[in-house]
Amino acid sequence: MRRAGLNRGAVLRVRCERWPIAGAFTISRGSKTEAEVVVAELTDGAFTGRGECTPYPRYGETAPAVAATIAGFADDIARGLDRAALQSALPAGAARNALDCAFIDLESKRTSRPAHELLGTAPPRPRLTAYTISFGPIEQMAKAAAAAAGRPLLKIKLGGPGDPERIAAIRSAAPAAELIVDANEGWRPDNLAANLAACAAAGVTLIEQPLPAADDAALAAIARTVPICADESVHDRATLSALVGKYDAVNVKLDKAGGLTEALALAAEAHKLGFDLMVGCMVATSLAIAPALLVAAYARVVDLDAPLLLARDRPNGLRYEGSIVHPASRALWG
Repeated sequence: MRRAGLNRGAVLRVRCERWPIAGAFTISRGSKTEAEVVVAELTDGAFTGRGECTPYPRYGETAPAVAATIAGFADDIARGLDRAALQSALPAGAARNALDCAFIDLESKRTSRPAHELLGTAPPRPRLTAYTISFGPIEQMAKAAAAAAGRPLLKIKLGGPGDPERIAAIRSAAPAAELIVDANEGWRPDNLAANLAACAAAGVTLIEQPLPAADDAALAAIARTVPICADESVHDRATLSALVGKYDAVNVKLDKAGGLTEALALAAEAHKLGFDLMVGCMVATSLAIAPALLVAAYARVVDLDAPLLLARDRPNGLRYEGSIVHPASRALWG
């Protein structure tokens, strides 16, 4: 697909990067000590636009494969493939996200207009973000929660045997914090009721993806007092209709949606269907989080703490004051 547009003559560069995590980041399906990201750059000689994605093995993605997919569009981009054409040239996923955000950043720099003006969205503003407590033994998670107890909103990774005891211990360790839970598909229909009850008893305000995306029918039938948010079950707008009656909210992530363009459209459609919105992220640098702050303007829950989990961030990274994340500088993105 070759269309003349604002990106005429842009040169594409792609690279894989590894960013060490401060300690480890652990969920029910595994642990990692570094964030492996892919960066796409579009350069016209005068301006450069950047986008970052985090390939996710859960969706069959690897950094080398995603980088190769992006690189395969170099000739089309040089001939004029634009952001509108990109939406149908690539499916939702990490590769399209990196390119979509790079297109937006390049256009922003070329026109000297901030990204929110180009996209017709509300300007980004400082937002309270959740802070993640990784999955692990009860004592370890309680200790981590106690250390972070001064943060207003904690996201607790669950998804294994002993979760009722975990959430009770964490509530004791952080009595004043609002708690949200992410089971990462780690519960099953036979323990769903007990885990939901434990979360309700601990005053949890939102539970992400308790059941596997392919086996979440039980959510339509079970009574609950804590709202349920879809994560692995929602990607782009095409996946929304199947969630009605099973979920109360959806977690919009740019890597799943395939970029900021689709993420904003997904957020608008989700609102029309009556879903609350959460905006989330993969473990990545500030370059990946900056575009998501435009979606955060429409979200009830913001989970954009990834740079806080890294041992170091890239230059001109986002500014965090405690759990308040501030909009990006133009030097970073948009």
